[in-house]
Amino acid sequence: MAQAEAGNLAEARARVGALHGITDLDHKLHFYERWAPDYDQRVPVGSALCPQDVATLQYHAPCLAVDCLAQALPVPPHAALILDVACGTGLVAAELQARGFLQLHGVDGSPKMLEQAQARGLYQHLSLCTLGQEPLPSSEGGLVCLTTRTNPSNLRYKEALETVLDRLEQAGAWKRLVAWPVDRWELATSELEMGPGTSDRDGFISGIIYLYRKQDMAQEEGVGPSPQPPADL
Repeated sequence: MAQAEAGNLAEARARVGALHGITDLDHKLHFYERWAPDYDQRVPVGSALCPQDVATLQYHAPCLAVDCLAQALPVPPHAALILDVACGTGLVAAELQARGFLQLHGVDGSPKMLEQAQARGLYQHLSLCTLGQEPLPSSEGGLVCLTTRTNPSNLRYKEALETVLDRLEQAGAWKRLVAWPVDRWELATSELEMGPGTSDRDGFISGIIYLYRKQDMAQEEGVGPSPQPPADL
């Protein structure tokens, strides 16, 4: 059993590490296209079934993103419209639906990832869209939640992402509600990821969760300052 788990960890680290090393957007999307059919292979984790690589690397982002949403929302979950950007196969949507969020829209740059998300039946609307290259497809008000790693190998992408996010906010497209740093994002895939963005004690890299509200709704509802992150983030 221990040998099998070690093998799964090595395979997951190799696969996700290869993904982390891709900087060209087209190549990254192609990687996701090839990974999509196997991305949701499930293994038991407690009483739930989780994608194998997600479970092996202890990927916490989907659960933490929903914690962020639940604490920031001024309305009951069933009344909130959520736009899941880079939604993949719907990991965040599964967490959202389990907590009572019912109005879920998703966008992703990979058609095959969207096919997997469509098959799970968790979203009311799905669109093909690459953030920063195309406008977000929803003209309605709502919340936008994004997550990314903050370890050394991802800092260039994080900086580029924040440039896009800031430009959209300055243009009045949305208002930032939350930017919560997370220490235990997922296990590092290699020693190259160990550094300022990694907890050397337990091998986890860090990440960050962003939450935005479309500006028209923010103005109508008078959204105040961002709440403080919970102690366990």
